[in-house]
Amino acid sequence: MWPGGARLAVMVTVMFEAWPDGEAPPYSPMASAMRPGTPDRQGVSWAEYGGRTGIARLLRILEGAGISATFCVNAKAAEDFPETVQAIVAQGHEVAGHGYTQDLFLPYLTPDDEHALIRRCSEILTRIGGVRPTGWASPRMTSTPHTAGFLATEGFTWHGDYSDTDLPYVVTTPSGVIVALPHSDFTDNRVLRASPRAYFEVYEDTSLFLHRNEPGGLLNLTLHAHFGARPPMAAMLVEILEHLATLGDIWYPRHDELAKLVLSQEVS
Repeated sequence: MWPGGARLAVMVTVMFEAWPDGEAPPYSPMASAMRPGTPDRQGVSWAEYGGRTGIARLLRILEGAGISATFCVNAKAAEDFPETVQAIVAQGHEVAGHGYTQDLFLPYLTPDDEHALIRRCSEILTRIGGVRPTGWASPRMTSTPHTAGFLATEGFTWHGDYSDTDLPYVVTTPSGVIVALPHSDFTDNRVLRASPRAYFEVYEDTSLFLHRNEPGGLLNLTLHAHFGARPPMAAMLVEILEHLATLGDIWYPRHDELAKLVLSQEVS
């Protein structure tokens, strides 16, 4: 059971992502792809929605629901929208590392460069947000054999790249322990060109199943600021949170709060 006898823990996770200047994500709601090498101004504009517009809406929704979330932030997104990151922290949410840009995958780097990147991202988020991050989710949720150890070395307490678990567990590295947290099996971008209603239905069905059948279950409710914060998807987030409220007995931990609990149980 979770604190207070809660039957289900729900981590609300927001991915706040950025791409290099002038570059767009490799996906978008547009059905027609641009020719290779053609600047995609629409894609660039679409990707900047989270920092410019979307996160403000998410903060209002979360405040209204009384929920503290974890925002996984590309360091470049923090550089591009520092006031947005500061607003996240001011409202009591956690800011976690999420690489520098969303197209810079850790397996492409040497171990030394990977470690330097983790340290650099931590320093940027600390400088801009005013709080040192204690958690990390890699771009694409894709780590290397070295990532967990580098994170432990830098003082991180949780690592969110794990797909082999429904519940957190402790990973031992040469540099200390770190808590493995599962990422979502179904995020908002799964319905990029489909009905937003499917996003609500998946989380409604999953929360009902876990709440009824697996007391002590964990659900990672995940969305992306540049897509999930738009009105069609934000409406579904509100409905999901309203549905969860009807279930009752739910704990909404930030990732760092969950990791702290896991580590305390490990010691005891």
